[in-house]
Amino acid sequence: MTDSLRDQLLGLGFKATPVAERKPAQAKPGNDRHAPARGPQGRPGNNKPAAGQPGRPMARPVRGRPADAAGRSRPPSPPRSREDIDLAKAYAIRAQREKDERIEAERLKQEQARQRREAKARAAELLKDKALNDPAADIARHFDYGGKIKRIHVNADQLKALNAGELGVVQMDGRYLLVDAALLQQVEAIFPPCVALKVDPSASAADDPYADPLYQVPDDLVW
Repeated sequence: MTDSLRDQLLGLGFKATPVAERKPAQAKPGNDRHAPARGPQGRPGNNKPAAGQPGRPMARPVRGRPADAAGRSRPPSPPRSREDIDLAKAYAIRAQREKDERIEAERLKQEQARQRREAKARAAELLKDKALNDPAADIARHFDYGGKIKRIHVNADQLKALNAGELGVVQMDGRYLLVDAALLQQVEAIFPPCVALKVDPSASAADDPYADPLYQVPDDLVW
């Protein structure tokens, strides 16, 4: 429509059709994923979160240095002096030597216990069925063994032979056995701790005060 026709229509009373004002288009939610993020001033910025906010990668510690809880590298420890190094080596050598000594002492202890068990077993086998104890003996022969006063019952003939060194006493598994001098010598060579009484006939009577049968020790005496 030309301006002349428009003017004519306006002159006849027709009103011009109002034109709607255009508004700037608004971005719909979800359609701005390709749009660059903007900073505080409206300028495009990076999408990385600020330091300390969730999602931001922690700073990597410097290679070779330990990091604290916040990821920051700690300063390296001061180098140790030569004196500290030598002292640490001395302590390590001493600790190792003490450990070796304890191990060796325990090994020797176990070895001695093994040898003692084996020797005692051989002595017990040698003494099997060779004891001369008299069930009817009524004379108590006392003797010192292991720091305590012990006794064995013998008859009159056995008492004379015992005091003359022809017999002896051995202790095996809590029992005191009367044996002849030859067997006593064999047992002593295998397992000396089990020899309870070995009389030297050439010794004086003062060396063995319990040899006298008149010498009696009360049964209820505790040593």
